[in-house]
Amino acid sequence: MKLAKLIEPYRIEKGRHFRLKQVDPADTLGLSLDRDTATDLLKEGVERLRELQERLYAERRWALLVIFQAMDAAGKDSAIKHVMSGVNPQGCRVYSFRRPSEEELDHDYMWRCMTRLPERGHIGIFNRSYYEETLAVRVHREILDAEHLPATSIGAKIWQQRFDDINGAERYLAHNGIVTCKFFLHVSRAGQRRRFIARLEEPDKQWKFEPADLTARENWDAYMHAYEEAIRHTATPEAPWHVVPADNKWFTRLVVVAALIQRLKSLDLHYPKPSPALRRKLRAARAALEREKR
Repeated sequence: MKLAKLIEPYRIEKGRHFRLKQVDPADTLGLSLDRDTATDLLKEGVERLRELQERLYAERRWALLVIFQAMDAAGKDSAIKHVMSGVNPQGCRVYSFRRPSEEELDHDYMWRCMTRLPERGHIGIFNRSYYEETLAVRVHREILDAEHLPATSIGAKIWQQRFDDINGAERYLAHNGIVTCKFFLHVSRAGQRRRFIARLEEPDKQWKFEPADLTARENWDAYMHAYEEAIRHTATPEAPWHVVPADNKWFTRLVVVAALIQRLKSLDLHYPKPSPALRRKLRAARAALEREKR
């Protein structure tokens, strides 16, 4: 299957008519792969991603911002771990954004993420992001109260205003060579339940479970509405969303690596060509090294 066919059903560039029900969390596009075959395909994708990242790092004109959003246990951590396993650590940074600190609450809601944007030639990965301000904050209004906003900033249009802010910010980033690739890993409620039980039963996974995870689960419908609204209002050609089925981790990882490869390929990355002056210096260096043999 070609990469475009693997990505196309889940890539959202214009979200106006998007509904979450359009994507089945258990979908695999009819693919039924054994573990070894899926692992081999992922390795091929990771190798291709490594090659493209090397060009990105060498050219230093573009940067790639990758955003992962999902419900707990959807597989964000494992997707990042497996898909990015082959890239050069010097050119990649991962940031996890949890509940804001007091210092972060004293700034605008995008501040803490904006200070972690990738520099040219780098890939920056956000495990959760400023989108939480339209998701968790929307579902749990007590978080909004803790942000100390003036009353004039908390009105009926606050969520639309935040969507507009985010679209403007991502457009600004695109104009400055920072391309954004966003993923919502769409796990089903039943799939999340299976993974929670596994965390509780398997000793090496128990550290991942937090009782607070069940609070979000109790508000499942509210979260699904918030995610749908966020995707509908912030899916743009400059910063598309990929709503990826997440009940089968092997398929999730293949879609993620395919989308990242496609995004980097679209940049037409090249190794820098040496200038005439640099070529002269390279020839002189080569001659000097050759003389050492004598």
